[in-house]
Amino acid sequence: MTAREAILRATLRIIGEHGVPALTNRRIAAEAGVSLGSLTYHFPSQTDVLRESMLLFAHEETARLAAIADRAAGGAPSLAEAAATVEQVLESMTFGREDIAPLELFLQAGRDHDLRGAAARCFEAYERLAVTVLTALDMPDPERLAGPVVALIAGLQLRRLATGEVGRTSPAVALTMLAAGAGL
Repeated sequence: MTAREAILRATLRIIGEHGVPALTNRRIAAEAGVSLGSLTYHFPSQTDVLRESMLLFAHEETARLAAIADRAAGGAPSLAEAAATVEQVLESMTFGREDIAPLELFLQAGRDHDLRGAAARCFEAYERLAVTVLTALDMPDPERLAGPVVALIAGLQLRRLATGEVGRTSPAVALTMLAAGAGL
């Protein structure tokens, strides 16, 4: 692992465990096992390290979810089968500190306009993946449905993180209801 990647991963661990306010250059450097000079060489500002951490997460998460979508798309599943697969994936996800960090970064982007471009790129990646899955399901107008699907899944995951439970409506039911409401 390069020093740059170690810094980004350390940043995600710190944010996930303690939140953005706990982030200091010294703490990042110590967690990453690099010198303070190495940190400032790779990332001149905290905004830079936050933005790049967010983009690293988005890249890896998109690749992970795309692999799942590729496996599921092999047999042209029905909407109910696809929704059930999404539910299984969501329920299998753990919420370790690295998983909480992106949510903290999205909230920080609400406070720091310099991070909004990176946050937008993350959500664009999620929507591209949703379009791919919806297209594989032969859903009409997948571009129109992608944003609401991403918002629904993000909201269900936030609820699960905050409460420790999925809630009264399962992701499969919610996705099916969303598709039915869209006239699909």
